[in-house]
This record gives sequence, structure tokens and C-alpha cells, in this order.
Amino acid sequence: MSMAMLDQAIIAALPTKCEVISVTKYLKTNWSTGLRVVINADDKQQEFFVKVVERPGLVGMSEAEYEGQRALATYIPENVVIPIAWGFLENDTSKSFFLTRFRHLRVCPPPTLKLLAIVKKLHLSSVSPTGKFGFHVTTFYGPPPMINDWTDNWEEYFTRQFRANLAYAQQERGEDPELQALAEDFIEKVIPRLLRPLQTAGRSIKPTLCHGDLWDGNIQVDVETKQPIMFDPCCFYGHNEMDLQCMGDPRYALGMEFIDLYKNEVGASEPRQDFYDRHALYAVRNNICTAGMWPQWAPLLTTAKEEMRRLLSKHPDGLNGFQMGQNSESADGICQSVSCVGNTAESIEG
Repeated sequence: MSMAMLDQAIIAALPTKCEVISVTKYLKTNWSTGLRVVINADDKQQEFFVKVVERPGLVGMSEAEYEGQRALATYIPENVVIPIAWGFLENDTSKSFFLTRFRHLRVCPPPTLKLLAIVKKLHLSSVSPTGKFGFHVTTFYGPPPMINDWTDNWEEYFTRQFRANLAYAQQERGEDPELQALAEDFIEKVIPRLLRPLQTAGRSIKPTLCHGDLWDGNIQVDVETKQPIMFDPCCFYGHNEMDLQCMGDPRYALGMEFIDLYKNEVGASEPRQDFYDRHALYAVRNNICTAGMWPQWAPLLTTAKEEMRRLLSKHPDGLNGFQMGQNSESADGICQSVSCVGNTAESIEG
């Protein structure tokens, strides 16, 4: 593929007066195509990665990735893809692109303790620019957009996103009256029971920058630096524990061991007793969303129903059943953590 195949908007984002040596396709998803671009600038060869978002309605993904990676780079610059530019294609403004330097990454699980230290640094050092939950642009969890309007109330933020993901899953997989009825009971009882105590009775949580899609498919190891590199974020300032939402299932490289280490090293929000149930709550949302995105994972809707029933059985009185000191860190809460799915074949690296 020659320089002529590159859109002028992408060429303009590359170093000035460069010579494009080669352009090759490098991975693909259902909504984007990756390109590896090799150039010569000032007698030095350089490599870049371009992600072109091609699917109608998802053109905002490029801006979202740029802004998300830029935010992450503020706190963990050695462990993320550093963004260079984003924009709309000159020849087709219904498509957009994201540009970064090409990194040689190895597909392998990152060392647990090294990754834990990076996540800890991100979560403990990041500060919301508004002091609220949300983000300044719409970000994307795959195709589904995040509703990132700023709010002081974490329960409000999570509930509106949960409803949006529930609607998306049924739009893609068909209406499910049983799921909808169960979810309404879940929203009425379990979400307030597990999230409202975080910000009542003198308790509070800091809006933390979350990667938002932190699973092993989005974390690889840089061949040169040996550092874990995170990419494909779905950033928002939220409850830090939500960044663990797609961990814990045996099929996932980051299992309950990582979550247990995180709880011990970073700490659990108060009420600490609810830590594992909150993890299960966040994972239910992830499973519903994943089932909507990928037809092969439609069975996760059944998994989500089972986990909603379990949590409803455990907290039948909703917020009225909350008592400080009750045991929600039981083996039951840990062992029945819901599934998280790794979509390795669907991921595209930067």
C-alpha cells in the first residue's frame, strides 16, 4: 500500500516533509482498521500506528481514544499508548482516525505485581478536573457509548449507564421481558444497596480516572521496555473499583487473585464489607454489555440473570437491609463472581 492510499488528513498529522515507505494493514475489528505506517523523516526511519474508524455512528471513537490516552498518560506515561493526533478523513468525513507511534508489543499476560503497581498509581494519583464523576467527551465500551455527563452522585452515574447497556443488549439480542423485569428489581434494590452507602453517613469516594476496559486483551508488554502497556481505553472518572469489572472469571488472565491483591494493596472503599458484592455488581454490567456487543457471547445474558438473582437473594430488602459490619466478604461472594469475557480476536492494538 503506497502513500497515495493514505488520506491527506493522516499525512498531515505525520512529521512534515516525511517520505512514506510503506503502509500495511495491521489488525481489524468490526468497526475499525489498523494501519502500520513506516516513514523516513530527517534520514531516520519511524513507525506509526493509525486506527481508522469506519463504522457509521462510531466516528467519535477516535476523539474518545485520543482524549482517554492523553488523560492516562498524565499519570502513567510509561504504561500507555501516547496519542499524537486524531481527526476526520479528508476524503470521507464519516470516518475518523487515531494516530500514535507504533510499539512492538508482546501478547502475553503482564506480571501481576508490576501491573498492580501501575493500576495503583493511576487510581491513587488521578484527580477529576471537575471533582465529579464523568468525562469531558463521550467514550466507548466497544460500540456502546458511555453517558459521561458530570455528576456528583456515583449511583446516578452507574445506574444510567446500566440502563443504557441493558437497552443496548436487548436491541442487539432481542427483547427479553424476564431480563427487563429482573433488572428493574435489581436497579431498585441492589444498586442502591451497594452504591449509595459509598456516599452517605459521612462516607465518600474520590472520582478516579479509570481505564474503563481493563482486561488482558488491552494490556500487552513492550518488547523494548518490558513495561506493561495499556491501550483501547474507555476512560471516565468513576469509582476506582469499577476498573476491576471484567476480571475474576477463570477464563480471564486477571483472576480473583489480582482482585484480592488490589483490595489488600490499594484498599476497599467503605463499607469494606461490600467489596466483593460491588465487584459482582460491576461485572454484571460488563456481561450485559459484552453480550450485546458479540453474538457469540449472548449466553452471558443468562449468566447476568443468575448473578442478579443471587445478589437480590442476598439483599432482598435493598437499602433498608444495610447494616455496617454485616459480612459481604464471604466465600459465597468471592467464588460466585460473574464471568468476564476476553475478546482477544476483536481487539486492536496501538
